[in-house]
Amino acid sequence: MELTYRTESGYRLPNLDVPGVPKVGKYGMLRRSYLANHKHGIYVGMLLTGELNGHLEEIDRQATEMVERLTQRMAAEQGVTESLKASDQMKWVGLMNNFKAAAEEVAMRELVYA
Repeated sequence: MELTYRTESGYRLPNLDVPGVPKVGKYGMLRRSYLANHKHGIYVGMLLTGELNGHLEEIDRQATEMVERLTQRMAAEQGVTESLKASDQMKWVGLMNNFKAAAEEVAMRELVYA
């Protein structure tokens, strides 16, 4: 790797590119923490090869999609519809929160902590 320099205020500074910040959400950050604390060898290997950010983005995407899909499926199976939302909002919110929590448990077990 060849470094190039630029001059600013009489100083020669290297032209360095900062690697892109991964666009990860909740599940990607939890995956990073899990790998760093419990699978340190895998974490360091992925970090050194530059695969970590892509892996975290993919886990975050998959987990988010899984939670949304499972939440909607559980709501449909239990008969939680827009008409319930219109007639009893508190019941609808409570049920949907329960469905989302259950879906997150599945996504965490199968994707984040796998």
